[in-house]
Amino acid sequence: MRGVRLQEVCCSSGIADMVLKVFFPSCCSSAESGILIGRWISEQNSAVILAVVHFPFIPVQVKQFLSELQRVTKVNVSVLGSWNNSKQEKEESLSEFLEDLGTIFSHEPWIQISKEGDSKFWSCSTLQKRSNNHREEEIILVYYDQRKVMLSCLHPPLDTAASTAQEAEDASRLSAIFDTVAKSKVLFMTDKYDDGPIKLTHWQSDGVEASIIVELMKQASVPTCMLLTFLLSLISGACKSRMLKFWPLSFLWSKLSTCEQLAHRLQHLQVISSNKKAQNQTQLMRKANIFVSLLIDVALGILLMSWLYRKNRIGHLADTLIPVADRVAEELQDLLQWLMGAPAGLKMNRALDQVLGRFFLYHIHLWISYIHLMSPFIEMILWYVGLSACLGLTVALCILSDIVALLTFHIYCFYVYGARLYCLKIYGLSSLWRLFRGKKWNVLRQRVDSCSYDLDQLFIGTLLFTILLFLLPTTALYYLVFTLLRLLVVIVQGLIHLLVDLVDSLPLYSIILRLCRSYRLAAGVKFRVLEQQDGKPLRLLMQINPLSYGSVVQTYRLPTYSCYPKDSWTSLCKKLFLGELIYPWKHKGEKQD
Repeated sequence: MRGVRLQEVCCSSGIADMVLKVFFPSCCSSAESGILIGRWISEQNSAVILAVVHFPFIPVQVKQFLSELQRVTKVNVSVLGSWNNSKQEKEESLSEFLEDLGTIFSHEPWIQISKEGDSKFWSCSTLQKRSNNHREEEIILVYYDQRKVMLSCLHPPLDTAASTAQEAEDASRLSAIFDTVAKSKVLFMTDKYDDGPIKLTHWQSDGVEASIIVELMKQASVPTCMLLTFLLSLISGACKSRMLKFWPLSFLWSKLSTCEQLAHRLQHLQVISSNKKAQNQTQLMRKANIFVSLLIDVALGILLMSWLYRKNRIGHLADTLIPVADRVAEELQDLLQWLMGAPAGLKMNRALDQVLGRFFLYHIHLWISYIHLMSPFIEMILWYVGLSACLGLTVALCILSDIVALLTFHIYCFYVYGARLYCLKIYGLSSLWRLFRGKKWNVLRQRVDSCSYDLDQLFIGTLLFTILLFLLPTTALYYLVFTLLRLLVVIVQGLIHLLVDLVDSLPLYSIILRLCRSYRLAAGVKFRVLEQQDGKPLRLLMQINPLSYGSVVQTYRLPTYSCYPKDSWTSLCKKLFLGELIYPWKHKGEKQD
């Protein structure tokens, strides 16, 4: 039987209001006889058993232990009943003694669970001494893995709008059970080797889990974090100095994606080196995800750096860069020569075509001269740039994106010239079109109003409209070609930044945790029927349903920065049609998601 809600199991009997749910830790099934301590949840008519206290014990010491435990854990822990594990015949004296303990600890109802020898079926009953109503209660005995429940984090449904009220109620009920076990962590720190007067059985009874390596790392992390915090404060203070606020340093710092990525990683280092303790599971997972992301990023960067400096690949890359730049310049020159003729058989305005073609050819000539002037220094520049890979793969990718932007700067200039000229003509034609209709644009009220024009204004407007209209195809063709080239460069840079965002935002620690210890990320529970017999309590095994990988990524995905404005397709097409510039960086006035 599978299910996410215990209420479904209860309702199947038709007497849901009389069902008592007892959550029993599976690690205590072989414990010796004693009393059961745990939390009674009256709203759900449920008992969450946390441990078994063995004989001999003094009731006063047990009460003192429970009061101290309540003060520390803030959980209302009490004695809920008795546990009888008789491996021989049922002992009448022991059963009567365990039943009499209900008068000492006085809990209503007093739960009695008995395991007789090697029998599969357990007997479970309740005593209601204060109530005159001795009706028979149906009992469901639910086994749970105490360690997994304590270490797991129950996640609410992601789509809260689509979840029903019943699902929300079931999630809150499960949360009460998980919180009870998780908050009782102090109880599980005691084991059978302690010299105290109370002997307990729980999931850590045979010895508290510990690791010398983990403890040493915890001790070493404190001075390391203090040193890292001090160094980061110095770096952050240098980044906020007045020198970086002057132009052009402020311009470069805000436009280069490398600077943006370094600032983003600096924030990550400040988060993980902070001595402030995580307040909840979300903050703890965020710190762990950032730490693992930084480690993997730096490891991949070091691998890239070792590959680049092996077999003189930097020199081969520098020798290849100049011929590639010359090849791109030659292809652009051939493209411009084609545009200056009769491209695709189109009849262009020859005078404007020659002016624009020679203007762009001159820019290509300047660019080739600049590349050849820098050619003796390119290998040295690439050698020092390759060292930056030790800061992480994402930093190296951002440097690659900036290099692509610098090497294609002439294409960006061509696009800006063509877009400005095309935009000027589009807005001129739209303004003159309003003149023919007796309209004008009201700048103050941001609307189109009626207006009367005289004959001279209409004549000049008609003349300008005709000139702009016949020159528009030539300008539009240059704008179209250079816009396609610009979009090709933007797509390449966009793919690089998608890879950077993937490394920055992917919650690697959560994914590894989901792969290795799936119970740590719980989406809910399911119940499997172990044994069912008339006259015996229904025995169920509670198993944890882990989050799906998609939900893990959606829940713990790290926030990233974005160098590109996130325009919709409609807005992008509108900008392309009107000739507005598509910038490779964000603007201060644009809102980012």
